[in-house]
Amino acid sequence: MAIALFLLLAACEAQETIPVPVAPAESAVVIPEIRPLSEPRVVIASQQTARERFIADTLYEALQALDDDRLLKPADDSAHGRFKRILAMDPENEIATDGLERIVLRYVELSLEASRRGLFVNAEELLENARFVDEDHPALLQAWLSLQSEQNSGDLFFNLDNQEFSARSEFAQAQLADIANQAKQHEAFFLITAPNDALARWMFLEMRNAVEGYRLRGNIELASEISIRLRISED
Repeated sequence: MAIALFLLLAACEAQETIPVPVAPAESAVVIPEIRPLSEPRVVIASQQTARERFIADTLYEALQALDDDRLLKPADDSAHGRFKRILAMDPENEIATDGLERIVLRYVELSLEASRRGLFVNAEELLENARFVDEDHPALLQAWLSLQSEQNSGDLFFNLDNQEFSARSEFAQAQLADIANQAKQHEAFFLITAPNDALARWMFLEMRNAVEGYRLRGNIELASEISIRLRISED
């Protein structure tokens, strides 16, 4: 009986099929269609006229003069003169029109900087230059009001000698000590302007040493001219 059962099991196992792996079908190869390129199109720009070349060259020179702050002077090498020359030939030229406005705004910017340092005569001259370029520009009214406000502020302005301060002379040290004592007396905020950070910091340290024990408050800005402004509180 056991032998019969053994033979039966062996027969069943013999009937089981063993799966045989089938290699995947090869992917179909797509051969792209090859077509010859069409002849390249060559676009030849039309030759610039002498007038167009002149306008392009003059615009380039005008923008360079604007970047160099040659705004109205020298007359034969200024941004204003070149922009006006272009507009005489091409009244609708947007770059030249925009250039004139940029001259006005630059003069306004320079005027505000001058008035903040107490250089009121310079500030007025700069605004007159802006008005010469465009007397109707809306920025002019606000600039004049700002200048008047600075003139009436009651602040103390000290326009200092660049040579003395660059040399850090004893005379410059004495001036700084006097200004520091006035700042202490009025409890004023100071604004130091100088051509470089090292000189500005030296000026502040000299002022601080002159009023040892008193905390000076203020700010430092970089500018071509050396100056100090003491902001006097209205109280």
